[in-house]
Amino acid sequence: MSVSGMGPSAAMRRILAGCCALFCAACGISAVQGQSANRSSAANPYFGSVTLKPATDEVIQLSLDDAIRRGLENNLGLKEAENAERGIHAEQMQALQEFLPTIRLTGDIGYYQHDLAALGFKGSNLPPDLGLVFPAVTHDTLTEGQIHYDQILFSGPVIAGWKAAGAATRAAHFAKMTARGEVIQQVASAYLHAIASVSEVDNAKALEQADLVQLNHAHEQHVAGVATNLDEVRARVQYQTQQQVTIAAQNEYDKELILLKREIGLDPGQKITLTDQAPFSELTEQTPEELRALAYKSRQDYQNLQNQVVELKAVHSAYRSQRYPTLSFSGNYGVQAVTTVGSHGVFTAVGTVSVPIFREAGIRGDIDASQAQLNAVNAQIDDLRTRIDQQVRSALLDVSAARQLVDVARSNVELSTRALSDQTERVNAGIDDTLPLVTAQATLANAQTSVVETLYQYNLAKLSLARAAGVLEQQYHYYLGK
Repeated sequence: MSVSGMGPSAAMRRILAGCCALFCAACGISAVQGQSANRSSAANPYFGSVTLKPATDEVIQLSLDDAIRRGLENNLGLKEAENAERGIHAEQMQALQEFLPTIRLTGDIGYYQHDLAALGFKGSNLPPDLGLVFPAVTHDTLTEGQIHYDQILFSGPVIAGWKAAGAATRAAHFAKMTARGEVIQQVASAYLHAIASVSEVDNAKALEQADLVQLNHAHEQHVAGVATNLDEVRARVQYQTQQQVTIAAQNEYDKELILLKREIGLDPGQKITLTDQAPFSELTEQTPEELRALAYKSRQDYQNLQNQVVELKAVHSAYRSQRYPTLSFSGNYGVQAVTTVGSHGVFTAVGTVSVPIFREAGIRGDIDASQAQLNAVNAQIDDLRTRIDQQVRSALLDVSAARQLVDVARSNVELSTRALSDQTERVNAGIDDTLPLVTAQATLANAQTSVVETLYQYNLAKLSLARAAGVLEQQYHYYLGK
């Protein structure tokens, strides 16, 4: 049995350091979520993915559910979170090994030469009457096989480190689930934005066709002498202006599809067709108090921080317990055989008590550092509770305002359609020229674009509300009204 001034094992210190590093990893996920200005995987991994197959000539029919499923399978941000979880799980396995016995089997054979004189054996040391003479240099062949056993019987840092590794694993799981929610929100937003873009393309093409009809009508009237050349020029300018709008809308739609494909693991050159239309539904009225209580139970980032508190408390306890003794056992049993002598069993059994004598400065430094991290996470939990309340209330206001904007935009489309119909009849009857007609067409185009945009904003607001409540993955169908 021996007494030593050594601290916890190097492996155990690596485990504790790995557990503490999870806090930084979780903060990194939150920071990434805020980077949405530059829609590139270089700035935000959720805008990228692992592309498994090259583009084909097949046109993929893509629904919102299919897009989300592909995103959860291939999105780069989620892959990074899953790999981080695997890394923390590996740290937990290393912590578990500190509890388990280590058993090794060794065997060797060696040829040895010994200088007996150098070892202190001399012929004069033997009684003369024995008649024994030893050569000054001897040799032998040693063959041995052994099984070795090592185990820590008690160690405060090992016990606390195991608890910290378990909490870190749970925190990593919740970080991964937070990443899943981020993927669903990003993919659903991109899909809805693409739907809005294709609606704008359809509206632009419809108005372009109407302008073409009006241009042909103005040309015929000019040829017949019942309209001026100015009326035909106005109609042609309106038609070409609408052509520009259509080209720009089509280009924007094509770019939105590329971004969507990048997020879900499809080759940017793969042809796809969106099969879902823009959803619309009313939400059951919910109070901020109800949603806040739901968020405290369901939000993965909140659960993540709570497990980080458990983890850092265990790390703090591990550093404090470095002052306690460590008890371990090691031993081996084997067989050794020497040339001309035969074989014999050998064994070793060693119990070790390691007591830190003077490591107070290092121990206090570890304790203070872990306490600082624990205080930081506790402060983040307090802030997150307030932020959840803020996000829930803001999301409810956004949903309510967006719903009213949809109603106003739809009403404007009805009024603009009626005004355009009346103005078309006046122009066809020769009561008015084409200038008011062009104005009415522009008003209708703006009203239709406003409907598309407000419906998109309404659906985004509902997704944000589901995300704030922590139920996006389970209930996005309900919130979107699919």
